[in-house]
Amino acid sequence: MALYALGDLHLSFQSGKPMDRFGKVWKNHERKIETYVRRTVKPEDTLVLTGDHSWGRKLEECRQDLAFIESLPGKKILLRGNHDMFWDAKKTKRLNEEFTGRLFFLQNNFASYGEYALVGTKGYTFEGPFYLDRRGRIMGWDEAKEEQAKKLVDREMARLRESFCMAREAGYRKFVMFLHYPPTNILEKASPFTKIAEEYGVSAVVYSHCHGESRFGDSIRGIHHGIPYLLVSGDYLNFHPELVLE
Repeated sequence: MALYALGDLHLSFQSGKPMDRFGKVWKNHERKIETYVRRTVKPEDTLVLTGDHSWGRKLEECRQDLAFIESLPGKKILLRGNHDMFWDAKKTKRLNEEFTGRLFFLQNNFASYGEYALVGTKGYTFEGPFYLDRRGRIMGWDEAKEEQAKKLVDREMARLRESFCMAREAGYRKFVMFLHYPPTNILEKASPFTKIAEEYGVSAVVYSHCHGESRFGDSIRGIHHGIPYLLVSGDYLNFHPELVLE
């Protein structure tokens, strides 16, 4: 039994929004996903998909994308991404009821993996705009948008803390934390997300959202304050699932 993660599948079997224009790594990326997941993930394993599953804006426009995910091996756990318009956070329970035994939607709840509780939320981080000088150095940023970002961070932190509390009340003392957005932005060395990870002593923080070589280094990768931080964006991994625990 092993725990894997992969993010940003950006499927469009119904919406017809191909990803090829974002670079050659995206060419036939659905085929890559199927090939590499089937090669790596076994039926007894768990695969967490960290958001941006489908370009469909409504559930009916995502049916084929979700069926593709369902057909992959392992227990599939889905996190909410910023492009997952079909998923209203308030209706997560309804999604879990509809997809019982097929897919699990991770939001304001937790999933079990052996002695670990898997907790997660979309998260949020301020992404600018940043004002640069001629050398590309950051000289300032949009402070009004930064204030709005802080409100969204507070909302996501409340959701995440609720999930941690639920898992702890259920008796779990080991945790893996999943986000869609990175835990910090390029201005930060710490954030509310890194602090709660340290507070609960999580075994790993797993996130995605960062696309393209210029963005892969936007947040923490590797060991930080004793915690592994794993970037699992699909194009970063060339769509190979990342091993989190075994």
